[in-house]
Amino acid sequence: MIPAAFDYHRPSDMAGVLAVLKEHGDDARVLAGGHSLIPMMKLRMADVPHLIDLQDVDGLAGISISDGRVRIGAMTTQAEIIDDAALAAAAPIMREASLQIADPQVRYMGTVGGNVANGDPGNDMPGLMQCLDATFVLVGPDGEREVKARDFYEAAYMTAREDDEVLVAASFDAPSGGYAYEKQKRKIGDYATAAAAVLLTKDGGTCTSASIAMTNLSDTPIWSEAAGSALVGTSVDDAAINAAVDAMLGDIDPTQDNRGPIEFKRHAAAVILRRAIARAWDRA
Repeated sequence: MIPAAFDYHRPSDMAGVLAVLKEHGDDARVLAGGHSLIPMMKLRMADVPHLIDLQDVDGLAGISISDGRVRIGAMTTQAEIIDDAALAAAAPIMREASLQIADPQVRYMGTVGGNVANGDPGNDMPGLMQCLDATFVLVGPDGEREVKARDFYEAAYMTAREDDEVLVAASFDAPSGGYAYEKQKRKIGDYATAAAAVLLTKDGGTCTSASIAMTNLSDTPIWSEAAGSALVGTSVDDAAINAAVDAMLGDIDPTQDNRGPIEFKRHAAAVILRRAIARAWDRA
C-alpha cells in the first residue's frame, strides 16, 4: 500500500529536530533506518503527518569505547556493529546478535536507535540491552536524561521516551566472561519465535554472575533476575539450568500468533535458553 500524505523534514542538527517535534507534537515522528516505521505507514497502521529524517544530524552515529564503557550512537547501523573490531573485542555478544538480525540489506540501513526506541517486542536489541544493563540517552527540550534499558519498556510500542524526546545513544560496561545470543525463527529475516541473551562469569567451576533476557515472548523484552540468580553459586549443571529455565518460563507471557501457539513458544523458549546458557558457560 501507499502511505498517507506526510510532510518530510530533514534537519541538520538536533535543535532542528526538537523544533519540529515541538511545533507538531503528536503529529511528528523521527525516522532512523525506517524498517519499522515505514512498513507501518504503508499498511496505514501509523499515521505520521510529519516525518523527521535523522540521517543528516551530526553526532548520532559511531561507536566509542573508553575505560571499559561502550557507547553506541543511535544512528549506528547493524552492519557497522558487525564490522567494528574494537566492539567485537569488548562486547562480542553485540556482533553475534547483529548477525542474526534480518538480512544484510536490512543491516546496512537498520540502526541501533531505531531497533530499541520504538518498543517493538520482536526486535532483538531491546532484550540484549537489558541483558547488558545498558543505559539509553534521551535528548529533549529540557536537555539530556538517561533511562536504564530495564526500565525503558512499558508495553508493546510504549516506552519511557516522551513524544518530544529523541533517543541518541546507548551505553554499557563492556561485559566479561561468557556470552551467547541464540535465536529461533521461521526463516531468514523473520522476527524471533524466541531469542535469548545470556552473560555469565565464573570463578573456577562456579558461576559468579548471570544476566539473562529473552525476546518476543511478552509485550516487552524480559530480563529475568530470578533466572540469573538460579545459576549464581552453581556449577551450571543440569539442575541449575532447569531452575533458570523454570524461572524464565514463570516471567514470560507469550501469545498465540502466526509463529505458533503458546505452548510451542514456551517450548521454544526453553530450548533456546538452555542452548544459550550452555554456550555462554562454555565460553566463560
